[in-house]
Amino acid sequence: MVVIVLENVPKRLRGELSRWMLEVSTGVFVGSMTALVRDLLWEKCVEKKTAGRVCMMYRTNNEQGFEVRTHGDTTRILVDFDGLTLVAVKNAEWQRIHAKRKKPKATENLEKENPDSLTQDSDTSEGSNG
Repeated sequence: MVVIVLENVPKRLRGELSRWMLEVSTGVFVGSMTALVRDLLWEKCVEKKTAGRVCMMYRTNNEQGFEVRTHGDTTRILVDFDGLTLVAVKNAEWQRIHAKRKKPKATENLEKENPDSLTQDSDTSEGSNG
């Protein structure tokens, strides 16, 4: 079984998909097809989408029993977590956390100014002790 969800895409793309699948709700298509047809429909969706988002779910032999593909709007991203696919939603909290990660550390600035002034403290390092 294959499910394709279209958001804010041209009506002609929805019309083309309705030739192969059932549109059970606006922008939600369900059907059963071979992997080749599924991949060709995915390519067509990605190619004809001018704006919006395309999401495809299909049955496969993995831990979850299905695979997810997305293209377009980046407010939701797929994250692999030990073999499980999770969906991360980019909201204000997500952006705040990732903004902190992008800030340079103080030691990075020191290394840029004078790379020879820093020493390493680990036992396996080649820096000076103390």
